Amino acid sequence: MEKLLCGIDLGGTKLSVGLVNPGGQILDKIIVYDHSVMNEEAIVEYITLLVRQVISANNLRESDLEGIGIGFPGHVRYRDGYTITTSNLKGFKNFPLKESLSRNFSIPVKLDNDANAQAFCEFKFGAGRGYDDLIFLTISSGIGAGIVLNRKIYRGITGTAGEFGHTIVDPQSGYVCTCGNIGCLMGCACGLTLPQMFRKKTEQGIKTTLPLPDDFDFSKVDGKMIKQGLDINDPLSKAIVSDCADYIGIGIYNIFQVFNPPIIILGGGLMNLGEFYFSRIKSKFYELARDMIYDPVEIVKSEAEADAGLIGAASLLLE
Repeated sequence: MEKLLCGIDLGGTKLSVGLVNPGGQILDKIIVYDHSVMNEEAIVEYITLLVRQVISANNLRESDLEGIGIGFPGHVRYRDGYTITTSNLKGFKNFPLKESLSRNFSIPVKLDNDANAQAFCEFKFGAGRGYDDLIFLTISSGIGAGIVLNRKIYRGITGTAGEFGHTIVDPQSGYVCTCGNIGCLMGCACGLTLPQMFRKKTEQGIKTTLPLPDDFDFSKVDGKMIKQGLDINDPLSKAIVSDCADYIGIGIYNIFQVFNPPIIILGGGLMNLGEFYFSRIKSKFYELARDMIYDPVEIVKSEAEADAGLIGAASLLLE
């Protein structure tokens, strides 16, 4: 029997553990949402429990698995399996996550940044099939990227290559990123910035047709709310989405100028904003690129969608 892969998508709100075959199909998975209050050691033990549960539920043994792959939502030092930082979970600063989990299993464990895992998922099984080089940009509560060059993940010296979310796109924007800088792509266009943008545009006098109370809490603004606004042609929501899309278009243009990839794949929760958002991103990119595109570059949506993190983590074992 062909050995299976175990993938772990460790997110800030959701933890998924699943079995994946070498063709990228999920055979079984467990999803939990109660891990975010735990510290590093407790999360390691929880993951261990969930992996053993999914193995047992499918009448398998550890030896039936090729290994375990983990996608982590933050900076990872790939060469020795340490997590460096994350804003999505408690702790994990310079934490030996790979070693800690390896102690509990007899099979190989691989750890990488979640965007790298998702990029490799698209390369193996999604919109990047058939390409040797690609960039995957994830746009959600944060913004990150995975780079595949010559059919391998490019990680840089320390393993943190692809942090395009922290490239500066508008230092005059006034939007403060989680890193403390003003004008980062992430600070201008991710889900965490939506409350800032909503407040700023309200103060600029842009009206909304969304049914909001007088004492509305701006911190409640999220992608779902903005999508509801788009669906009713709300001028404030359209203004916010237009700005976010333009910033992403600028970011993609910068990526294009550095890497000249044949394809750039967009994924993450904010892609659910729909066609208005996606079209505006592409329009901004092509407006900037104009006559500088000597070979076609495709800008496409992710094909793996919600399970990209889980499948991507498992696919790390195939690299």
